[in-house]
Amino acid sequence: MAPSLEESDRIEDVLAVPLKNAPTLVAPEPEHCPGPETETAGKADSCAGCPNQEICASAPKGPDPDIPLITARLSGIKHKVLILSGKGGVGKSTFTSLLAHAFASNPEKTVGIMDTDICGPSIPKMMGVENETIHTYAGGWSPVWVLDNLGVMSIQFMLPNKDDAIIWRGPKKNGLIKQFLKDVEWGEMDFLLVDTPPGTSDEHLSVNSFLKESGVDGAVMLTTPQEVALLDVRKEIDFCRKAGIKILGIVENMSGFVCPKCTHESQIFEATTGGARALAKEINIPFLGAVPLDPRIGMASDYGESFFDSWPDSPACKALKGVVNRVGEELGLESDGIVPED
Repeated sequence: MAPSLEESDRIEDVLAVPLKNAPTLVAPEPEHCPGPETETAGKADSCAGCPNQEICASAPKGPDPDIPLITARLSGIKHKVLILSGKGGVGKSTFTSLLAHAFASNPEKTVGIMDTDICGPSIPKMMGVENETIHTYAGGWSPVWVLDNLGVMSIQFMLPNKDDAIIWRGPKKNGLIKQFLKDVEWGEMDFLLVDTPPGTSDEHLSVNSFLKESGVDGAVMLTTPQEVALLDVRKEIDFCRKAGIKILGIVENMSGFVCPKCTHESQIFEATTGGARALAKEINIPFLGAVPLDPRIGMASDYGESFFDSWPDSPACKALKGVVNRVGEELGLESDGIVPED
């Protein structure tokens, strides 16, 4: 029987233990709270007069005891890659699904996608497994397999109804992300791609802290050409540098529009400051490539199909293959065989 968020007894098992055993507070955290699980909790000057002071001061401190379990669980995964942006709507989930299909096109490689967009999971729809459920066994949970060498884990598989809203605060999100890492039997894999929501908040902090010991190979930044998207990407880059996450490079998505019939390219989102290429040069990170806007990518995602299989000769597909090869090179892989030639 697959786990479901309707089953209250399972909810406690899955989500009640987030980043350690978080103390139960009697009042909301004040504005300058150092955090109820930090070493200074209950002892900082800002804690004076807080109703939670005694609770926080007596809460257990120290490293998360689940980190070694997560590290052991992920020991069979060769490369772990985060897909980040900071900005919503630039195509992170779409790019993650395309990257996964590209890597999985090599039958000798095994790929996994971990969907950490808890409130807006879209990976199952894009991969064509929206109606599947998680399978449990004695060793934990099994990913939902799209192909023999491509597996997915998402909260979507746990929802009683696919339209149900996830209205959760940080601790529950953290708890589920930990569950995806600690109890999912990922097995031997070449790539684990972590699709993230916009921003630099709970999910990003959790993934970074949980994966720190097992190692993250790096992050791929995604943006669209206009400056309003690049503003948030700059913040995400700053987050990676502060968190010690290597930046594999930046991709400019929706870089022009390619007509499916005549293949003529038009600029839809003007790059007022030079786009991702100029940003990459400015802050000295690799520019991985530009992918044009092709409506057939959206169509393939809606139907849960592989864009690479459906339109292999399209300009967007050729551009994507170039980007995927660059990602592979940044991971230290041999360029031959990253994406098999037709």
